Amino acid sequence: MVSHRSPRHGSHRRADRQRAPYPGVFGLSARVTALSAAAGAAAALTAVPAGADPGGGSDPAAVSARVDRLYTEAERATERYNAVAERVEDLRGQVERAQDGAARDQARVNRLRGTLGALANAQYRSGGTAPVLALLLSDDPEDYLARAAVLERIHSRQAARIRVLQRAARALEQRRTEARGKLAELGRQREALSRHRASVQRKLGAAQRLLNRLPAEQRAARERAARDAGRAPGATADAGPASSPRAAAAVAAARRAVGSPYAWGQSGPYAFDCSGLTAWAYGRAGVALPRTSQGQLHAGRHVPLDRARPGDLVVYRSDASHVGMYVGGGQVVHAPHPGARVRYDPVGMLPVAAVVRP
Repeated sequence: MVSHRSPRHGSHRRADRQRAPYPGVFGLSARVTALSAAAGAAAALTAVPAGADPGGGSDPAAVSARVDRLYTEAERATERYNAVAERVEDLRGQVERAQDGAARDQARVNRLRGTLGALANAQYRSGGTAPVLALLLSDDPEDYLARAAVLERIHSRQAARIRVLQRAARALEQRRTEARGKLAELGRQREALSRHRASVQRKLGAAQRLLNRLPAEQRAARERAARDAGRAPGATADAGPASSPRAAAAVAAARRAVGSPYAWGQSGPYAFDCSGLTAWAYGRAGVALPRTSQGQLHAGRHVPLDRARPGDLVVYRSDASHVGMYVGGGQVVHAPHPGARVRYDPVGMLPVAAVVRP
């Protein structure tokens, strides 16, 4: 999911638009997030703190419905995780830039101190005797006056350099304070990231325990439905024109991702969560989208659902916790939920919050 920026190597381094929901559009089942294969999905699903059984009773339909609810909750937790992860990445860059700036400021202060030291030495070599007495004792008054003029200029330059040094020292302290503040904020955001990760894992673990209670036949049926959904005729129906060449390129990328596994916190190229898929697809088209479905809600102009064109983002639920890409023919491509793969589904699979044209 979160890309870890490589450290920069430099010589100085030490150290809302209002949205209107579309009423009357009802969904089929909740869609959400799964553990990243790279993070070890199976381990994460089982490594969940022991707790109360997420649901009583053993009716398969009720169990399946509770699983879907847990998946929905996990997706919401995943989008919160993605938002914090995006903040962590941004803060990491800010900390790096602040540290680089502090290193540059420190080097400048060091240079200014060196210059002042040289000026002080020059002043000392010119003599510290009182000017009038030195003039009286001089064998060559004209030479002394010339040296005194040089001394006066040195003194003037020294005072100016001292003022520059003082300003540079204040700037250095401000930069250090900024870097310390950003480092502290980065630590807090990393703690929040861990809490959101644990929340996702708890919900997915609870869902997995419920799934384990289903009869083998029903469990297999769910798995087949998740695996085979989105392959029905019409998935590649005539899409109509995209809203722009970049939207057409994003649609092509999203179609290529069909069949890729769902993995929470992932944004390609081999696994995706819902907002990770749309961000990745538009990234292939040279367009940077926010990393979360809530951010993508504000990533362009809102259009009516009946005027959606290929490449538009379809944001679902009142809390904007799921997003897919409209590809025409009344369908979206999206990354749905654990155990499923990126697939085609009807645009009305869930309540639509907004259609966004990046």
